[in-house]
Amino acid sequence: MAEIRIVEPASPKSTQVDMAVNLGGLIMKNPVTVASGTFAAGREYSDFVDVASLGAVTTKGVSLNGWEGNASPRIAETPSGMLNSIGLQNPGVEHLKEHELPWLRDAGATIIVNVSGHSFGEYVDVLEALEQGDQVDAYEINISCPNVDAGGMTIGTDPASVEKVIGMCRATTSKPMIVKLTPNVTDITEIARAAVSAGADALSLINTVMGMAIDANRRKPQLARVVGGLSGPAIKPIALRMVWETHKAIDVPLLGMGGIATGIDAVEFMLAGATAVAVGTANFNNPGATIEVIDGIAAYCEQQGVGNVNELIGALQC
Repeated sequence: MAEIRIVEPASPKSTQVDMAVNLGGLIMKNPVTVASGTFAAGREYSDFVDVASLGAVTTKGVSLNGWEGNASPRIAETPSGMLNSIGLQNPGVEHLKEHELPWLRDAGATIIVNVSGHSFGEYVDVLEALEQGDQVDAYEINISCPNVDAGGMTIGTDPASVEKVIGMCRATTSKPMIVKLTPNVTDITEIARAAVSAGADALSLINTVMGMAIDANRRKPQLARVVGGLSGPAIKPIALRMVWETHKAIDVPLLGMGGIATGIDAVEFMLAGATAVAVGTANFNNPGATIEVIDGIAAYCEQQGVGNVNELIGALQC
């Protein structure tokens, strides 16, 4: 009979580097979380990763009553990345509260819930539902998803709409509120300023970049919805540039994301101005990517003689 081996979920290696960061009032034991929609609510990855060892777990986007998502096919591989048009499929906020958040809390995780809505009022309704109880440490307000026809794209590209929805959310909660920005705009700093003026404690950027893929043999698009969000290493240069621009323009912490797969990727984002980073697409082909990123940041700091990871934030020399 073959020997059965029990493998414990991975945790970061011990380090002398102070890895704690403050993301807009959310204290994280290290600067690494996950990009929403790439880690579910953590349970699916718990065989590979000790979720309590991450700086935070960011849940998949949640709406009030649940969304079915877009038609299939809704994922397509691209050079150095992937396209998705999932459409924020989720079972709704009550399911999250009853099944996923208690599990995360029992596991010892720091919890960021990604909040989505078809309308301004739905964002508030989701927040009000989540405010009942003490299950959430911070919110990420998703005004930027390019895959939903109603809501996301329109709100996230118009400064006035951003100010309105974030102002309503700010009036609903006193917990740290991170606003997730879309890159599909002419000037991301204009949207960033609108979010901050309305009460955002931090900003996360970037969400996926609009793209498409074509099957030449069938002469048809690879996605049922034709267009979708491009993520992965292909968008890293765009994400770095937008984090750098936003860091220069506003004075709140940034959560950087877009193509991060290694510790050095994460360090580059921090040098550009990010206080923390999110690992997204890398989770799909390497379920232990988050731990490798944490260890990689610590190893870089040790090699460079950096005793506190916060010394990296905005330290790019231009």
